[in-house]
Amino acid sequence: MFTHDFKTITPRPFLKWAGGKGKLIQQYIPYFPTDFKNYYEPFLGGGAVFFHLLPAHSILTDINPELINAYRCVRDQVEQVILILEKHQSKHHKEYYYEVRSGAGTSDVERAARFIYLNKTCFNGLYRENSKGAFNVPIGQYKNPTICNADLLCSVSAALKNTQIEVRPFDAVVNYAKIGTDFVYFDPPYYPLSPTSNFTAYSRNAFTETDQIKLKDIFAKLATLGVKVMLSNSDCLFIRELYKDFNIHTISAARAINSKGSKRGKIAEVLVTSY
Repeated sequence: MFTHDFKTITPRPFLKWAGGKGKLIQQYIPYFPTDFKNYYEPFLGGGAVFFHLLPAHSILTDINPELINAYRCVRDQVEQVILILEKHQSKHHKEYYYEVRSGAGTSDVERAARFIYLNKTCFNGLYRENSKGAFNVPIGQYKNPTICNADLLCSVSAALKNTQIEVRPFDAVVNYAKIGTDFVYFDPPYYPLSPTSNFTAYSRNAFTETDQIKLKDIFAKLATLGVKVMLSNSDCLFIRELYKDFNIHTISAARAINSKGSKRGKIAEVLVTSY
């Protein structure tokens, strides 16, 4: 039995995730609703907003089955996940990385540990699949990556105990978030600011302009029902026009994903609220 004192470790994202909101939370705090009962996050990713709010009742969803499996296994079988991650930690090197990447894992727990291991050691913590659904990100240049943070995983497991975690498309949220005491936070793949910044395919299913319009329609429908809705996205004319009937707030974020270092730095994003 594990004896990690996870009560002293504050739960926080246990995965690296492109577009993760950990560094933006302080700017988001003034815009979170002060009163809500049920929390929904249809683009789960790293879950930074969930781990900040730690709501009593949450439904966390994503279309990525490997991501959802990792969350479920950390919630339900964290000790087994840690044991396998410790083995990955002890064996990690370049050849081992590609060996694990080419495999699959036979059990849910093995798949979850593989997912976390690759996430901690791949380039920039990216999640990307080829057309066949195989993870294809190269190894990152890390000297001594922390692959198994057992205390954090135990803390996350405790935080997830009362959550519902499912593989679902984002539009499914309209089937269960229906009243004014509900709060939905959307963090979709961002609308690209230029052709070269078009990184919207975290899985084999790209997030298109049509999907952005569909998401706005879902946002508006939920708002009409009285649900409190918040959304993050690129600060551009397309998004501002799409959400012109709602409250649009400007957030200052760091651009992390760009092949040219000179193109990284501060950039404006928007935070849209229905309330």
